[in-house]
Amino acid sequence: MAIEHGYERGHRPDAAGPRPAHRLPVVLRAPLSGRTWRAFLHAQLNFPIALAGFVWAVTTTSLGVGLLVTFVGLPVLALALAGARVLGAVERTRARLLLGVEVEAPYPVQAGNRGGGPLGWTWALLRSGASWRQLIYAVVQLPWALCTFTVSLVAMVVGWALFLYPAYQWMYPAWWGSPGMGLYSDSHGVQIYLDNPFEIAAASLAGLVVVLATPWVLHAMACVDGLLVRALLGRSRLDARVVELEQDRGVVVDTAAADLRRIERDLHDGAQARLVALAMDLGLAKEKLLEDPEAAAKMVDEAHGEVKLALQELRDLARGIHPAVLTDRGLDAALSSLAGRCTVPVAVHVDLDSRPAPAIEGIAYFTVSELLQNISKHSRARTARVEIWRSADRVMLQVWDDGQGGASTTAGSGLAGLAERLGSVDGLLVVDSPAGGPTTITAELPWRDR
Repeated sequence: MAIEHGYERGHRPDAAGPRPAHRLPVVLRAPLSGRTWRAFLHAQLNFPIALAGFVWAVTTTSLGVGLLVTFVGLPVLALALAGARVLGAVERTRARLLLGVEVEAPYPVQAGNRGGGPLGWTWALLRSGASWRQLIYAVVQLPWALCTFTVSLVAMVVGWALFLYPAYQWMYPAWWGSPGMGLYSDSHGVQIYLDNPFEIAAASLAGLVVVLATPWVLHAMACVDGLLVRALLGRSRLDARVVELEQDRGVVVDTAAADLRRIERDLHDGAQARLVALAMDLGLAKEKLLEDPEAAAKMVDEAHGEVKLALQELRDLARGIHPAVLTDRGLDAALSSLAGRCTVPVAVHVDLDSRPAPAIEGIAYFTVSELLQNISKHSRARTARVEIWRSADRVMLQVWDDGQGGASTTAGSGLAGLAERLGSVDGLLVVDSPAGGPTTITAELPWRDR
């Protein structure tokens, strides 16, 4: 995972200016706000959608369980789960549009090794935990949906009807032959109406209280709806973790294959070619040994130089695979050796009370190696600094330079590949490199004891 920071601390590029102050307090604005009416619409849609989902889930699940003895039940259960996934998609869309709740959809069902036929998809649906969670949602949502539907409708109708009562009270005696809104009536002829000014004002005041309280009730119910959608209709942590591990495994495999190809290419084009030429030179020297000893001696001397070059290339190749100094003396000595080969003066500070696991140590070493190579090739820096320390269960690694900046983890760059390799071991790469510099690249790796 890579994170880029291209702005100054404390400033967000998308931050808008100060919002104008409202003249009315939020309590008085809430009844007419769009958020309140969207929450009301969501609550009213809860019941019909939940009823349809409940009927589908109970009917198909009961039928599928009852038919399990005939082996027809499995496809019916898979059909129930497929329908529940459709309901889940509808509910996620409704939550996004009306409540502003963003929930990532579960990962698509994969038929796996059983192929894409009916049997493969049936088995994949039955094994999908996300599908079962959405089926559970279709069952448990109904009682809550009935509650939200009833409470929101009653609160809205009663609140606004009482609050606006003074505006339409005249209609009772004029149209319906009644002195006002009836509150009580019995068989003995006792009737109570809201017909005098005090009662009308009291009813309106009570309605105002209900109107002002209703938005907060709606928002609270919307929060519960959002929690249900997130808990049962989104991606579970386990599913996300499995997919992440699968992606990381692919990155590790690709990286290992690329390293093997690089080693094979370096051996073929470098040391192997030199050794082949050396063997040919020694063969010619052997033939000339008796005829022309001086020429033979000269050829042996040239072969000796080729041997030295081949040995140097093999040492460089071995250092690129895993340097001996890292194994023997740890990160401090290995990074100091790296800094000595960099074209920019580099200060190294390692603050570790013990050595991490060899795999983590190697990743840290090669991360610094690649970053220092980038500094040498692209940064135009005058100085650089490498710091490594431990923070709780993480190894923190920071490389700083005073170069021209502009480093990025965009696709195809070396930093993007480095971020992928760090992500394969639950690591993190943060790049802060504004144009003009300086550049600070921070990496995190999990601490694992040797």
